[in-house]
Amino acid sequence: MRRTATTRVPDKRQAIESARTDTARGAGVRNMQQLIQLRWIALVGQLATILFVHFVLGIALPLATMLGVAACLAAFNLASLLYWRPRQDVGDAALLAALLVDVAALTAQLYLSGGITNPFVFLFLLQVAVGAVLLPGWAAWVVVAASCAGVLGLVVFPGPVTIAANPEQGIGDAYVQGLLACFLLTAVLAGLFIGRIARILRVRDARLADLRQQAAEEEHIVRMGLLASGAAHELGTPLATLSVLLGDWRRMAPFTEHPELQQDLDEMQTQLARCKAIVTGILLSAGDTRGEAPAQTTLAVFLDELVSEWSATRPVGVLDYRRHLDQDLPIVSDSGLKQMIGNILDNALEASPDWVGLEVSRQGEDGETLRLKVSDAGTGFTAETLANFGKPYNSSKGRPGGGLGLFLSLNVARSFGGRLYAANRVPRGAEVVLELPLSALALPPEQLDGSIDG
Repeated sequence: MRRTATTRVPDKRQAIESARTDTARGAGVRNMQQLIQLRWIALVGQLATILFVHFVLGIALPLATMLGVAACLAAFNLASLLYWRPRQDVGDAALLAALLVDVAALTAQLYLSGGITNPFVFLFLLQVAVGAVLLPGWAAWVVVAASCAGVLGLVVFPGPVTIAANPEQGIGDAYVQGLLACFLLTAVLAGLFIGRIARILRVRDARLADLRQQAAEEEHIVRMGLLASGAAHELGTPLATLSVLLGDWRRMAPFTEHPELQQDLDEMQTQLARCKAIVTGILLSAGDTRGEAPAQTTLAVFLDELVSEWSATRPVGVLDYRRHLDQDLPIVSDSGLKQMIGNILDNALEASPDWVGLEVSRQGEDGETLRLKVSDAGTGFTAETLANFGKPYNSSKGRPGGGLGLFLSLNVARSFGGRLYAANRVPRGAEVVLELPLSALALPPEQLDGSIDG
């Protein structure tokens, strides 16, 4: 049994929303990775500072306890790395929890190494800056509150070590040396982290800009679809009338007596049939035509019939059709795909009426990609046209509405999960390449029985 079916085109709005969500999730994963890397750098700095102060400056620190705190923080960072590496989503709560662990570890280390008199107390400001960059407003203020609580705790509860400050000694004073080291460490870590986060944000913004552009194109397509569907409905009646009139003229004496007039009528009938096919295709794409279901065929037959129909209704000098398919494949004949390829061929014909080339092949390791290359011998694309390829009204033809054919073809290719791109040929001419995953056209194994089951 044959069944009425339509080409399944993904819901662009759902796709865009899904992509937005994926972008946000990807940013969370990358932010957690940056935080883990920053923590490793901070741990190395902690260990170097602790050992330098204890052994070089001669300030007696509770070395075992401080190294134990550093070891716990390292274990936490390693666990975070192993836990989050396979994950696809990192929420704000996880980032907040990680930063609170960092604040707690910093508070413990400062308590053991001088408390509020330790010049490294200003590292709390780095935690606040990181929280402000990574987290939403409420979570960032939680980090601020935790940092303030840590500083207040160091004031209220003095630790086992007190560092004497004597700024008059200049660089020879241990406090001044620690202050300089704290400044350098904070500057380096802030520069590394904020620079990387800025790059992540730029990538995210570029992705969102692409999504907004795609949404605008989708809205434009919807408007054009409504306009085309309405026009197709209006054209149906006059085209039918013209077909009847041409049939009547064919039997009238002036035409039957002059073979050259019969040839003109034949050409008019051919072009009229082409117009009716275009109108039918528009209505079919809009879902307004009934009983014209896609048919089961093969890839080779589909391409051969498309080329035959197109060349029969176009005044092309030479159509250089080359089909390189080692193995044929059962597919469902799709009117949208046929129209898209026809649009590409029409554009090539306008640029090069004497010669148009069409080369078909399968690409990839398993031949999973269908590649169609349409070539012409015209003047080629301008640099501006190539730079804006696929955008509406991007055409060098200089007429109203030009450039819509390739724009619509590009969006049809996207709906199949494929892509469309263009380039200039050497020494002259242009080529447009269409690549489609054959999985979007192939029949499922359960339907390989000679019919499309209902």
